Amino acid sequence: MDGIINVYKEPGFTSHDVVAKLRGILHMKKIGHTGTLDPDAQGVLPVCLGKATKLCGMITDWGKTYEAVMLLGKTTDTQDISGSVLSVSEVNADERKIIDVIISFVGGYEQVPPMYSALKHNGKKLYELARQGIEVERKSRHVDIGFIKINEMNLSDDEKTVTFTVACSKGTYIRTLIDDIGKKLGCGACMLSLKRTRVGQFEIDDSLTLNQISALLLKGELGEYIIAADDVFDYPKLSVDSEYNKLLYNGNKLPVDAVREIERTLTQQAEQKYRIYDENGIFIGIYEYIDSMLVPEKIFYSGEHDEM
Repeated sequence: MDGIINVYKEPGFTSHDVVAKLRGILHMKKIGHTGTLDPDAQGVLPVCLGKATKLCGMITDWGKTYEAVMLLGKTTDTQDISGSVLSVSEVNADERKIIDVIISFVGGYEQVPPMYSALKHNGKKLYELARQGIEVERKSRHVDIGFIKINEMNLSDDEKTVTFTVACSKGTYIRTLIDDIGKKLGCGACMLSLKRTRVGQFEIDDSLTLNQISALLLKGELGEYIIAADDVFDYPKLSVDSEYNKLLYNGNKLPVDAVREIERTLTQQAEQKYRIYDENGIFIGIYEYIDSMLVPEKIFYSGEHDEM
């Protein structure tokens, strides 16, 4: 099996748990996930199979969308409800103020990653240090918040909550976004729940639980839900003439003359990217047109007789 499967990660599993369980279900070792979700979080987790594991890093870079529930008036050491409570405060801000503060985070801002994260400091994961009571300085990094849509606000109960949908760039911690919103409001806040609804083109409505994957495998229908590596790219297709096979299969740059005459005019756009195939329609990789050459960016082909 080579391709990407859109897994619905259920609460209680780590992303590594999902990969381990899939290895058992599919009886294959070469499997990789495309970006961690906290154990308590749920939602879309694209998982790459076989040769498509080369896509893991690229998919991790794609934008994501989440639905989050923010609890106002409480902060924790993990920035979510599972952590130890650090403070409890009155929520004095009204609905208008809360909306204004939340929306103020749309755009780019410098976010300091949380201590309870898988980032490393001197070779040790931050959450390992945090569990030992050690806090280290973390450099802020730029994150982009594409939009925030407030879905529901409940300020009447003892627990005051806001449910919102947020689109963001890679490396954004929603827990930290919520913590930053709470600081700006002056009452503090932590994350009550998190659901990832989109990663790039992968949507939650098309995702499969591990149990569903097992059932589809038994029925022989799982292949219908595995997306080929080349199908996740929206780049034009180009086929290469057989006389250039040696360059093609060795992952070398290709001259424009290598592309079939009927498609050659497509390469005249500066720095355009393409999906490159051999004359038999076998996907080779992603190439970029630079200085009249097709330069490989990511090669998926691993042998002359491979088939994706």
